[in-house]
Amino acid sequence: MTEKKHEGERIAKRLSRAGVASRREVERMVAAGRVSVNGEVLESPAFNVVASDRILVDNKPVAAAEPARLWRYYKPKGLVSSNSDEKGRETIFDRLPDDLPRVMTIGRLDLNSEGLLLLTNDGELKRKLELPSTGWVRKYRVRVNGYPTDETLAPLRKGITIDGERFMPMQVVLDRQQGANAWLTIGLREGKNREIRRAIESINMTVNRLIRVSYGPFQLGDMKLGEVDEIKAKILKDQLGIERAPEIERKVAPTEKPRAPRVRQVRPGSASPGISLRGKKRAGSKVKRKPIPPPKGPKGKRD
Repeated sequence: MTEKKHEGERIAKRLSRAGVASRREVERMVAAGRVSVNGEVLESPAFNVVASDRILVDNKPVAAAEPARLWRYYKPKGLVSSNSDEKGRETIFDRLPDDLPRVMTIGRLDLNSEGLLLLTNDGELKRKLELPSTGWVRKYRVRVNGYPTDETLAPLRKGITIDGERFMPMQVVLDRQQGANAWLTIGLREGKNREIRRAIESINMTVNRLIRVSYGPFQLGDMKLGEVDEIKAKILKDQLGIERAPEIERKVAPTEKPRAPRVRQVRPGSASPGISLRGKKRAGSKVKRKPIPPPKGPKGKRD
């Protein structure tokens, strides 16, 4: 098939915008012979398409790209963030509501981490928000086993190298010591694999709970475990410059599926104002919240 050099957009970008897969995954799909345009199987991803082209993936037509949409998801611990898992473990996509369109994760949270995960139907938006150049800070509440001090946390604030891999300086605040554990608030501008866990291990401590509470301007707030909540059009416009029709806004209730672990909310210490799992009360909510007392437990025991 002859490449169209001067019109349209690359097939990988087109399918990514349509929410089929990431650009890299589309390139693999093309190499596997799964993509055809106007009846001809593509041999290379270096191919441009226009609006009038008929595109098939696995012999199924690809719908026109929808307006970009964004959701917050409170990921429970114990779920894999990828679409499938070679070990057969349950993924977040097994728990998402059935009426949610095809979505992709913006970044990931590892199996043993929980908290805010952003979802989108648009591959270009996914790519944009994952780039370090976006400059968004991702904040985490981290419980570590040990007795950290400003001196022991200094390497993380300066930036460290682990096994030849350089980690950029982190924002680290010691919130409180609680028996043999301590709560930290950590902010990152990049998201390397198991970055926080590896960094904490490098200063001879271990992470026993990790919760992402924000991704740039988007907060976990008072979301419930497993809840999916669509970001409103006005916020998308204000934060990302994205315009879309307000009639497609909706909120998806938490899924009624088993084995979602219970999460006890924790209140941050005074050293970290504004970072909370509870957040602010959403407009229109009739639920009257009660103060959550700090966890109790015998000294030296995990809370």
